[in-house]
Amino acid sequence: MTSPKVLVASDLDRTLIYSAAALALPLPDERAPRLLCVEVYESKPLSYMTETAAALLTELGELGDEALFVPTTTRTRQQYRRIRLPGPAPKFAICANGGHLLVDGASDPEWHTQVTERLAGECAPLAEVRDHMTATADPAWVRKHRVAEDLFAYVVVERELLPEDWVKELAVWAENRGWTVSLQGRKIYAVPKPLTKSAAMHEIARRTGADLTLAAGDSLLDADLLLAADRGWRPGHGELADVGWTAPGVTSLPERGVAAGERILREFLREVREAR
Repeated sequence: MTSPKVLVASDLDRTLIYSAAALALPLPDERAPRLLCVEVYESKPLSYMTETAAALLTELGELGDEALFVPTTTRTRQQYRRIRLPGPAPKFAICANGGHLLVDGASDPEWHTQVTERLAGECAPLAEVRDHMTATADPAWVRKHRVAEDLFAYVVVERELLPEDWVKELAVWAENRGWTVSLQGRKIYAVPKPLTKSAAMHEIARRTGADLTLAAGDSLLDADLLLAADRGWRPGHGELADVGWTAPGVTSLPERGVAAGERILREFLREVREAR
């Protein structure tokens, strides 16, 4: 295929798209930006971006051979397919934190096989981690236990009831078994360390011949993606912002909520134009 000059790999939730609770609209209601719903779940609107952000993403997607936009998410394939992003349908997408590389909407079987073989050889099995989370989590504050794509586990919790030490203790336990723990909103993820968005991004860059990589993300699970890209951005909210995480080549933005999504897309477009 024709090689894009710039590969743009961006996290979605709380980076480009936002739930109603995560919008962070500090303006008076009459001055709030117009919103576009980009996800419906169980017949109800779930995720949004501003109309301005939608126009910027459309512009990015229409740059053709100059840039390749790659949605990059911890969501499962089924969860990702609920999202209707504006602009052309992406050629590639990264789902399940790098466990699935979608090409024209279909998972690449060779990539998935490589990932599962690496996980089997480098970290504790999923069943052990899932069983530990189930045994130590209190039903008083856990609402759901989930396994995603037979690759990682997460629980949905009531944040106001969640004991602060539980996440820390789980992180220490998981670290010794080759897993990472991430708290994102009401979800606590346990993900194998070799399961990374950055590995999938590098694979797409190899296939397409991209010579510049850009990335954005807000959570601990996005840190490897930001470090692997030539240039990265993180919003003023989220797990990384909460701990003051910084790195060379990564810009910490002041914007929070849906305004950060607009700023990130402006930064992507600026970099693509400069790469011309």
